Amino acid sequence: MEYFAQQLINGVTLGSIYGLIAIGYTMVYGIVGMINFAHGDVFMVGGFLALIAWLALTAMGVTAVPVALALVLVLAMAFTALYGWTVERLAYRPLRGSFRLAPLISAIGMSILLQNAVQVAQGPRVKPLPPVVPGNFFQSEGAGGFVVAISNVQVIIVATTLVLMVAFSLLVAKTPLGRAQRACEQDRKMASLLGIDVDRTISLTFVMGAALASVAGLMYLLYYGVVDFYIGFVAGVKAFTAAVLGGIGSLPGAMIGGLLIGLIETFWSAYFSAEYKDVAAFSILIVVLIFMPSGLLGRPEVEKV
Repeated sequence: MEYFAQQLINGVTLGSIYGLIAIGYTMVYGIVGMINFAHGDVFMVGGFLALIAWLALTAMGVTAVPVALALVLVLAMAFTALYGWTVERLAYRPLRGSFRLAPLISAIGMSILLQNAVQVAQGPRVKPLPPVVPGNFFQSEGAGGFVVAISNVQVIIVATTLVLMVAFSLLVAKTPLGRAQRACEQDRKMASLLGIDVDRTISLTFVMGAALASVAGLMYLLYYGVVDFYIGFVAGVKAFTAAVLGGIGSLPGAMIGGLLIGLIETFWSAYFSAEYKDVAAFSILIVVLIFMPSGLLGRPEVEKV
C-alpha cells in the first residue's frame, strides 16, 4: 500500500507538469482551431531560460531561494511569452486564411527551428541543475519498511499548478479578455464585426499559453534537475495527448488529461515495464476516443451554417 501511495504522489506530480503544457495546446486550439506543434519546444525553451536565469542570479549573489525562484519564474515567463508571440506572428498569422494544412506545416518547421537553435546555442549535452529545494514536506515509514515521502518540490509543483489552473479558468470566464477569447472561439468574423480585436486576442492567447509552458519548464527543471534540447518533443507529444484525452478546448479537461497521462505512465513503470509506458498511455487514449470521440470533457463540434 505504501508503494502504491508513493507512485500516486509521483504520478500526480508528473501529471501536473503535463497539464500545464496541455492548457496551452487547448487554449490555442479553442480559439484558432489549430494545433501549435511548436508549443512543446516553447516549454523546452522555458526550461533553458529558467536554468540560465538561475545561474545568472546565483552568480550575482542572490542566495535566498524563494526570492531567486520568484525572479526566475518572472524572467522565464516574460522571455518565453515573447517566444510565443513570435511564433504566432511569424508562423500562424500570415497563414491564418490559408488552407488548414499550411499552419500545421509551419508549426512543425518552427518546432524544428527552436530545437536546433537551442542545440546550437547550448550544445547537445544534458544541462544539470543542483537540488534547489531539498527536503521533504511529509515522510512516513510503512509497516514493510517502505518510506512514503512528499518532497517540497512536489508540493510546489502541485500547488503552482492548482493556483494557475484556477487563475486561468477565472480569467477565461470572468474577464473582458476571456469574453473576447470565447467570442473568437465561436465566430472570429462576427467577433471582429462587434469590435473585438481578433489579432490581439489570438496573440495574447499564444502569450498566455507560452507563459504557462515556461512555468512547466521551470517545474520540470526543479523536479528532474536536468534539461536538454529534446525534452520539448517528448513532453509536447504527451501534453497534446493529454489535451485530446481530456477534451481539447476544455481547460479542466486538459488538466484532467495531464493527470491521467502522468498516473498511467507512473503506475505502468512501477508495476510493469517502463519501456512500454508510452504504449500504455496511447492505448488508453485510443480506447477513450473510441467511446468518447470528444474526450472526457470535450464538447461535440457543431458545424456553423
